[in-house]
Amino acid sequence: MFQKLKPKTLLFIIVVIAVVAGIFDYQPLWGTISNFRPWNLGLDLAGGSVLTYNIDLSKVPAADEQSVVNGLRDVIEKRVNLFGVSEPKVYIETVGSSERLVVELAGVKDVNQAIKEIGATPFLDFREVQEIPATSTAALSTSSTSTLAGQNLAFIPTGLNGRYVVGAQMSFNSVTNQPQVDIEFNSQGATLFQDLTSKNVGKPIAIFLDDQLIEMPVVQETITGGKAEITGNFTVQTAQTLVERFNAGALPAPITLVNQQTISSNFGKNALDTAILAGIVGTLAVMVFMLIYYKKLGIFASVALLIYVSVTLAIFKIVPVTMTLSGIAGFILSIGMAVDANVLVFERTKEELQRGLSHASAVEEGFKRAWTSIRDSNVSTLITSAVLYYFTSSFVQGFALSLFIGVLVSLFSAITTTRTLLRVFESREKKQLA
Repeated sequence: MFQKLKPKTLLFIIVVIAVVAGIFDYQPLWGTISNFRPWNLGLDLAGGSVLTYNIDLSKVPAADEQSVVNGLRDVIEKRVNLFGVSEPKVYIETVGSSERLVVELAGVKDVNQAIKEIGATPFLDFREVQEIPATSTAALSTSSTSTLAGQNLAFIPTGLNGRYVVGAQMSFNSVTNQPQVDIEFNSQGATLFQDLTSKNVGKPIAIFLDDQLIEMPVVQETITGGKAEITGNFTVQTAQTLVERFNAGALPAPITLVNQQTISSNFGKNALDTAILAGIVGTLAVMVFMLIYYKKLGIFASVALLIYVSVTLAIFKIVPVTMTLSGIAGFILSIGMAVDANVLVFERTKEELQRGLSHASAVEEGFKRAWTSIRDSNVSTLITSAVLYYFTSSFVQGFALSLFIGVLVSLFSAITTTRTLLRVFESREKKQLA
């Protein structure tokens, strides 16, 4: 597509894109124009909090622990996303024999509200009800007990809990006209619910929410289809809130906040200022080297590098990429690699000039002969970045992603931008000689 355009037309398009991208990159200016895609800054740049939760797996079968932990991580990540945290990081950490959930919240102003939202996700479970004879002095070790209407009752966990809920909605009871919550289980939960109701026909089943008894209906018949109704002293608002939380994901296991660490936004600002300064110094150093060593060709390489920086940063905002110190490091590394492609082209061009070709022919031949080396070196870097991204986590992923995008754009910059600049210059030089 680009080959069909005249060099001047293509150069005009590239310059316009670079200028628009530069305005988009500079948030103080762009913010006065639009609120679209502000920069996403990571915890180390924007400040924020790290919340550590202990996961209670005491009531989870050993065979299911891994799936429960993974499900819990997914639920909390979805929950955090709902109240607008910028690119939260949610991961599992093993400490001794216990599992912990770590939530990194970058740029959060109201940490207490975030903690409340995460902890507010309900833990729902269904329990069998067993009456304890008056002569019995001890309850079953696997159950909780309560006294209702003069009866001593034991509530025995069944394994059916919010982990198996796929959706919920609010409705009104056809008899009492009171708000209720209708929930639907997945296929595995439907089977568990059917088995539970079939064993307890004519008996009550207790429904607990956050370890609090909210309803104890009597099973009239075996219930199939995986649907159930939760009734209680709900108002329309509380029922709707419960529906929203179930749809966000009910916790498959209880969690308890055990540690909170806050990173000052001032510390993040200082780190960001230092990272920006490092990027500017690195870019200028590369440009100075190209100008000194390649002289006139270095001018085109420097202009192409500025265009590369502008376009790449714009892509980072559009994707969007969460910028962290490691991500900025990957970007700065890609700047050097962007110029590396020009170095190969220019060295090939010098060889062709020594063979006696005209300047224009030497440039075209230099690009042609250098392309295979540029392609192979960049593809190997792309493969390495992809491996780092998919087989690591946290900050290493940020480094890998920024490097991957930077290398892709550098291919365009070296082959299209620099070549177009040289073609336009060569055509102008020929007209002046004529």
